[in-house]
Amino acid sequence: MASFNQPRATLVLEDGRTFYGQTFAGQGETLGEVVFNTAMTGYQEVLTDPSYKGQIVSMTYPLIGNYGINDEDMESAAIQVEGFIVREYMPYPSNWRSQRSLKEFLDEGQVLGIEGLDTRALTKHIRTAGAMKGIIATGDRDPEELLQRVQGYPGLVGRDMVEKVTTPSPFLWDGERRPLPWKSGITAADVWPDRSHPYKVVALDYGIKYNILRHLAGRDCHTIVLPAQAEPADILALEPDGLFLSNGPGDPAAVTYAINTVRLLLPELPIFGICLGHQLLGLAMGGTTFKLKFGHRGGNQPVKDLLTGKVEITSQNHGFCVDINSLKGKDVELTHINLNDQTLEGMRHRKLPIYSVQYHPEASPGPHDATYLFDNFLTLMQRKSW
Repeated sequence: MASFNQPRATLVLEDGRTFYGQTFAGQGETLGEVVFNTAMTGYQEVLTDPSYKGQIVSMTYPLIGNYGINDEDMESAAIQVEGFIVREYMPYPSNWRSQRSLKEFLDEGQVLGIEGLDTRALTKHIRTAGAMKGIIATGDRDPEELLQRVQGYPGLVGRDMVEKVTTPSPFLWDGERRPLPWKSGITAADVWPDRSHPYKVVALDYGIKYNILRHLAGRDCHTIVLPAQAEPADILALEPDGLFLSNGPGDPAAVTYAINTVRLLLPELPIFGICLGHQLLGLAMGGTTFKLKFGHRGGNQPVKDLLTGKVEITSQNHGFCVDINSLKGKDVELTHINLNDQTLEGMRHRKLPIYSVQYHPEASPGPHDATYLFDNFLTLMQRKSW
């Protein structure tokens, strides 16, 4: 809980709006795009989701930290957010799975955590003015000086954030991460260790969440995860049954090498994309993307399946979106829309075994309404067509 003995913390947004609180983890300052997440639980998964790279996350649920941190719920190898904002921090976690406190976790990752801010007012301001650049600083700092630093920060638009989170080297996932020896001219026979698994998947890592890999492994998939910069020829040399395009951070239009790779692979393999992978697929198929005012982040976004008429409650984390109108006249069928703002949430190619969704069917955190999409991927790999 907030204490007046904690060092003071200041949050300054690029429009000059200033909030004051206290530090509960870390010291110094950090810059990023300030966004909010409406999930009631799952703060550890939020902190370790690579899609948040470059962002300072504020949780709308008022009490955070009450069940601590454990090693099993990581979505990547480290904390990815630039800073963490909560209304009230709970320093005494109580849960049988807890191994350390949220403060200890943030301190280990050298990530600032602040509490005592009016997160409701901050959320309402972002909803009105839009997600914007901001800075968190500890100690007594001049807000005008901090504002100048914020205004000099480049933000996320036009920046390739994928290069900051993609794996530096390939690895195999069959239930856990295993290093994969890599060399020029490697072939399928060199890398697939167990032919008894019926599905061989190559995943391009734009910031992949571990729970995606867990879902694939749970469906008898051996998955090789490649860096985002992998060349089409190297991917095809592995002779995969399907290609997975992962989630990730930042502006999809800035990741031009990934767009080009996906475009070249469209006619070659069954493809399933999630989040940033969905956006890159939209760009590869001739569409355009745009930045949402304040994005979709949380575990309660309603999405309508246009093919069945069913409504799914989904987990989401994105600030950019594929423009529905940009896909008119293309060989693309719209499959899902967001019921809050009518933006595009899913699509599939009319002729090729390719589909994608903007939201996160693997959840973690969030509801499990959309896990069937992983089963659909298996079906595409089996028959390689609609």
